Amino acid sequence: MQRVVILGSASAVSDEHHENSHLLVQIGDRVILVDCVGNPIVRLKKAGIHPAQVQEIILTHFHPDHVSGFPLLLMDMWLMGRNDSLKVIGVAHTIERAQKMMDLYEWDRWPNFFPVQFIAIEEQAMTPLLDDQDVLILASPVKHLLPTIGLRFLFKNNGKVFSYSSDTEPCQAVVELAKDADVLLHEATGLSIGHTSREQCGEIATQANAKLLYLTHYPPESDPEVLRHQSQSTFAGPVVVATDFLNIDLT
Repeated sequence: MQRVVILGSASAVSDEHHENSHLLVQIGDRVILVDCVGNPIVRLKKAGIHPAQVQEIILTHFHPDHVSGFPLLLMDMWLMGRNDSLKVIGVAHTIERAQKMMDLYEWDRWPNFFPVQFIAIEEQAMTPLLDDQDVLILASPVKHLLPTIGLRFLFKNNGKVFSYSSDTEPCQAVVELAKDADVLLHEATGLSIGHTSREQCGEIATQANAKLLYLTHYPPESDPEVLRHQSQSTFAGPVVVATDFLNIDLT
């Protein structure tokens, strides 16, 4: 199995049908979580994932609608008896604050806590986050309100590419991350500082020569057909409006 699962598709203000934007990438039994909000254990279980399968967490940036569930996930993993180590990866701005957030809960006093490795990466284009037998993950700084990274996943078994813009205004970094990608998942909040309109999403996908465009991080009250039509005005390929628990098959 090789798939992406959209765990949440909403922009900052979610609703009862759309959790804040975050996702997982599954390669066999291994799971990589991208951002962490709400009640992560519940979302993972609903996606058919046991929390023990999560080996890495990538935090794209330190906004509440992307990291609010991080302390709860770590606490719940501990209470469920996790022993395996966990990697938490992001730029220094994000990692330092994630650690401080855990310190506020005095997690150093929680007995027999499993090992957590915080890894701060450089804010440079196409910086490797992970490179092993399964996947190469590259990150580039994108254009948001604070340090934020977009991602490119290259799956080693079949060469397929999945790219994720994270929160950003249109920028060349996303074009490079999504170059010839099989799937580009792009935020579609709307035209505002730090974000992207749906027409601009289509332009980015066109410039990158992406095969499929998925829209996420949109106001949940939006009409999906309107969102799709707006992106199709600037992108000739298929456009899908992501919904919570949508599966994207990358086998």
